[in-house]
Amino acid sequence: MAKILILYYSRDGSTARMAQQIGRGVESVAGAEAVLRTVPEVSAVCEKIADSIPDAGASYATLQDLETCDGLALGSPTHFGNMAASLKHFLDGTTALWFSGALSGKPAGVFTSTGSMHGGQETTLLSMMLPLMHHGMLLMSLPCNEIALRETVSGGTPYGPSHVADNDTELTEHEKRLCWVLGERLAKTALALRAK
Repeated sequence: MAKILILYYSRDGSTARMAQQIGRGVESVAGAEAVLRTVPEVSAVCEKIADSIPDAGASYATLQDLETCDGLALGSPTHFGNMAASLKHFLDGTTALWFSGALSGKPAGVFTSTGSMHGGQETTLLSMMLPLMHHGMLLMSLPCNEIALRETVSGGTPYGPSHVADNDTELTEHEKRLCWVLGERLAKTALALRAK
């Protein structure tokens, strides 16, 4: 089985819903498994993080989850055009994986949710790509011939799936489709790389 890690931070549930849709895309591919993980919230007052087990939802990610995955989808809400501090805090702790090259050559993609149109989706997606490039990952985008990407009037960019919450955490059909497409592409690519 190709294990695709869907690692995300979600405060209000929108990014978590996107992660679930990406997981459905992953698992639509025979031989692929979606593994959903989140990161704890980091206090703005100090560096204390939340309890080691979340109250609900996905388990917290470990470095071993990253090391053993065959592909990665990384997601965060947009905070002023950048990824959330909680996700950045987790990524800042992956230096040992960088030294070992554990993520090098694995496919990766990014996704985000914003509270409004033009809320910084594309800069957030690009900011999440930077650490993945430093790790030597192979970045996956959404294909330009994907109809949902051309028809969407809410979220969706060539850089990765996005969602415009606008006080509503429900994903549109186009947004769901784009999440599904990213999951499918990551799974197919991971399986093709494993076959080599």
